[in-house]
Amino acid sequence: MTSLRQRQKDAIRQMLNLNQPFSKQATSEPSWKILVYDRTGQDIISPLISVKELREQGVTLFVQLHSDRDPIPEVPVVYFCSPTEENLGRIKQDFQRGIYDVYHLNFISPISRQKLEDLGSASIEANCVANIHKIYDQYVNFLSLEDDMFVLRHQNSDALSYYAINKGDIKDTEMDEIMNNIVDSLFSVFVTAGTVPIIRSPKGNAAELVARKLDKKLRENLFDARNNLFSADTQAGNFNFHRPLLIILDRNVDMATPLHHTWTYQALAHDLLNLALNRVVIEDSTPKGGARAKHKACELDSKDKFWTSHKGSPFPNVAEAIQEELEQYRSSEEEVKKLKTSMGIDNESELAVALVTDNTAKITSAVQSLPQLLEKKRLIDMHTSIATAILNSIKARKLDTFFELEEKIMSKTQQLEKPLLDIISDPDAGDLEDKLRLFIIYYICSAHLSDTDLKKFEYALGEAGCDLKPLVYIKRWKSFTKMASGAALNQYEGAGTKTVNMFSKLMSQGSNFVMEGVKNLVVKRHNLPVTKIVDNLMDFKSSQEMDEYHYLDPKQLKLAEMPKSRSPFQDAIVFVVGGGNYIEYQNLVDYAKAKTTAGNLRRITYGASTLNNAKQFLQQLSLLGQEL
Repeated sequence: MTSLRQRQKDAIRQMLNLNQPFSKQATSEPSWKILVYDRTGQDIISPLISVKELREQGVTLFVQLHSDRDPIPEVPVVYFCSPTEENLGRIKQDFQRGIYDVYHLNFISPISRQKLEDLGSASIEANCVANIHKIYDQYVNFLSLEDDMFVLRHQNSDALSYYAINKGDIKDTEMDEIMNNIVDSLFSVFVTAGTVPIIRSPKGNAAELVARKLDKKLRENLFDARNNLFSADTQAGNFNFHRPLLIILDRNVDMATPLHHTWTYQALAHDLLNLALNRVVIEDSTPKGGARAKHKACELDSKDKFWTSHKGSPFPNVAEAIQEELEQYRSSEEEVKKLKTSMGIDNESELAVALVTDNTAKITSAVQSLPQLLEKKRLIDMHTSIATAILNSIKARKLDTFFELEEKIMSKTQQLEKPLLDIISDPDAGDLEDKLRLFIIYYICSAHLSDTDLKKFEYALGEAGCDLKPLVYIKRWKSFTKMASGAALNQYEGAGTKTVNMFSKLMSQGSNFVMEGVKNLVVKRHNLPVTKIVDNLMDFKSSQEMDEYHYLDPKQLKLAEMPKSRSPFQDAIVFVVGGGNYIEYQNLVDYAKAKTTAGNLRRITYGASTLNNAKQFLQQLSLLGQEL
């Protein structure tokens, strides 16, 4: 089955092919063109298509819509942008100036009738109607970061953030606009996927608003004979098992996980190195001669086999795997060197020439393997740099201790008050945010924390210099949720770690990673709150909480009812309103793997309005706390 990411990539490639279907057999030269995009368009293309692939598609130049651009005659220009007033104003300016001869306009989400008419009037005024070849609504208003993960925004993501949705003075019109933006993007996701989902959501929060609006939008489109975007899916009939389940959840369902310290490679890169759009920027290794540190951008995508295999692995395993890769590379390099020496390539003798003829096959294979070897070396060096930067942070902030303690808190294995106070008061343990994250998780997960104890902790945090505004908001949040009644306090059961003996492969001399003082923690496989809900809803497990969830089917004319005979869903899309994170994503990936057996396939795609690491989430909580 084609992934959402691949379908979006195909749609963009077809757009770059001037909206002609893209055939793999075509060997002819691509037609040359210019790509003009806005920031949203750039964010969508950046994790999907590399510069090399753009060149192969015939894109000779790609430029920002709002930059100074020179006239380029006779070359087709592909515009890829949102239909905002600002963008349309700039396109009208381009018409006036006549800077291009052939326009192909592609809008990321549909352009309204009124704006289209305005654009038409502008083209008549500028006398360039004949130059506009095509105008397309593309329905690709989301960012595919992985085959099984998407977000709605990267730049300007504050507009859809947890803070934007939960701030105290939000007007109904503002809330409505946020919900409509989320629904428009989710609608794009399903147009691109080519399927109509069955929707489940809890009652009484932002997730319910999104679910109801999306149901209405899908329903209107399905029963609109002229503009039905799902005609292929409709013909396939109403078979329940062919359709995905869309589970829309509110970030408030689990506030501890976004603040949790983590132990897997991708989530650590996000938490410590601000992984964004599949790229991290790290400081280059120590600069020479007192020069300023250089920054190096590292692309982490599906073409990188090491990343694909290890992004969900615990960090110690990643360090060991890098070490193994390095040793393999060194032995391959030795083989090439031996071949050169044994053949006397180092000295130009007649003997060498004679040997060369005998060893042609060996040389050919060595030469052919050289590009792969060099690429392997580049990837090993890149992952060594990233892992070293992560390791330095783990050591400097004692993050293994924080991670271990939080896992214990979430699994409620023992009384942790003393170690908690000790770590908050220890000036060498973590930075101020680490301490605050640890305590908020403890506060959320503890059923009975007396006012005296709370004050004791608040005093210790204040003395350490922590900003307590996020805690002010979390206290208010906890009093509002069911957690106060203890209904959801067993959410995190089964978490925990065990410490394995020291790092066997990394203690050898010559290892790039000096792991001294870092614990080799193995995480127990457990389901986070979001994963538990997904498990219940995909398998139709009955519980009081799950029976409270809406069941919406846009294909049914009247209000949908739960079917009597229910076979489990194979495909689910889990969408979190108010921000997601890589910890939840990884937990769902692990769950899907564990549930997939020979006869039972589980495919889960994780989506969120935005992607936040703990630092960004704390900042939003701080703003909310300030308002109280």
